[in-house]
Amino acid sequence: MSAGFQRARRPEQIEARRTAILAAARGLLAERPVADISLRELSCQVGLAKSNVLRYFDSREAVFLEVLDGEWADWLDDLAETLGGPEPADPGFAREERVAGVIATTLASRRLLCELVSAMAPVLERNIPVEFARDFKTRAAANTERLGSLVRVRVPELSPEGARHFALGVVVLVSGAWPFANPTEAVAVAAAELGGAPAFATALAEGLTNLLAGLVARRR
Repeated sequence: MSAGFQRARRPEQIEARRTAILAAARGLLAERPVADISLRELSCQVGLAKSNVLRYFDSREAVFLEVLDGEWADWLDDLAETLGGPEPADPGFAREERVAGVIATTLASRRLLCELVSAMAPVLERNIPVEFARDFKTRAAANTERLGSLVRVRVPELSPEGARHFALGVVVLVSGAWPFANPTEAVAVAAAELGGAPAFATALAEGLTNLLAGLVARRR
């Protein structure tokens, strides 16, 4: 801890300290995976003792979940512009393929978001208290609802329930596809010898197209 450390007391001081911690987390995430970043390293990066970082966040995992929430919201803002307006239905689900392709392409361009989504359930949500979990899941549900609404505007045949199911499917497919698309060196070599695997964006677009087209066909 810095010898000149002073505890933030006013709301604006607390917010400034939280912002500094999140900025430090983002800086480290630009260099290495979330699994390789310890609370000690994060604390050193921001110039605080571990105990002082925990004054502003409940745990190391809570810091990275906050980063995830910000990344998810930023992506939704960009997606709303990129998707464009409503489109008429096309034969063979070409419209659904276009919408799914835009979602997959924009996600693939956001490495940090995909990495944090893939780490969310198995890693980051394992060491947070109930109150933080309640707050984070409420915000995550709002982000999911917004994604479903954005898709439903472009695919109006989709029911509210179907839009919600699709949005949750995006999270599930990213969570599963991202680790497979970013294997260890040894696994990458073995996979290449067996013919390789589709690129992340390609695999994600295919999965999302099938999900969206299936939901529309069932009118869910």
